[in-house]
Amino acid sequence: MNIALWIVQGLLAAMYLMAGQMKAFTPAKVRANPQMTWAQDKTDNYIRFIGVAELLGAIGLLLPLITGILPWLTVLAAIGLALIQALAIFTVHLTKKEYQVIPVNIVLLVLAVFIAFGRFNLFS
Repeated sequence: MNIALWIVQGLLAAMYLMAGQMKAFTPAKVRANPQMTWAQDKTDNYIRFIGVAELLGAIGLLLPLITGILPWLTVLAAIGLALIQALAIFTVHLTKKEYQVIPVNIVLLVLAVFIAFGRFNLFS
């Protein structure tokens, strides 16, 4: 179970690092991207906030367990990333009728929940 969790944590962290850095550092490019229609009516600060939250979540998935310092923060990071995906589904994509991207959000949500439950059970 521990190996599966590490694999999922690494993959999810890599995905959030890529997505988060793009949103945090180049919000204008995100808004101009035709595949990211959710961002077209959002401010730079809103897009940056999401990007920074994703970056912190990605770091939180790995760093606490790697260093052994406050490893329970990994569970909180996974819960935070799951919350980001749930909010993306219900407050953005459903209201804008962007049904084609919801399966990706659901997969990311499920993976984050898997990490949260798996790491919580290993700590308790």
